Amino acid sequence: MVDVLLVVGLILALEGGLYAAFPGGMKRMMAIMLQQPDDALRISGLGAATFGVGIIWMVKTFL
Repeated sequence: MVDVLLVVGLILALEGGLYAAFPGGMKRMMAIMLQQPDDALRISGLGAATFGVGIIWMVKTFL
């Protein structure tokens, strides 16, 4: 449970940093995402989630 909370905190810190550093770029990115089909966003999200789980598995296994 501690690991989950650490991950959530890290995600919030990274995303908040992006909004603080590049507010205009984040708005443009959201506008582009609104134009993308749902299937493309779903596939990208699944790919990112799979990659993230792979990274977590590697870290937990090898470190």
